[in-house]
Amino acid sequence: MRLTADGTTPVSRSVLANELRTDDGYVFELRDPLLLLAGDRIAFEDTVPVVTRASGERVTPAGDWSTRCSVVRPAG
Repeated sequence: MRLTADGTTPVSRSVLANELRTDDGYVFELRDPLLLLAGDRIAFEDTVPVVTRASGERVTPAGDWSTRCSVVRPAG
């Protein structure tokens, strides 16, 4: 599921995440799976993901950054 991590766009449905990927190939690998609930908002603050629950509670999940490379193979 594609999520917008701008701090204002709420998650549309509940999802269990084990990593958060960026469009430029970086991945925040969560130490433990994170249950994102409908209405939660995600932002990156100083390179750390922060989840703001609909209740206002803020959660900072533990994890580490890594990069992912995609391999493009020629057809045929």
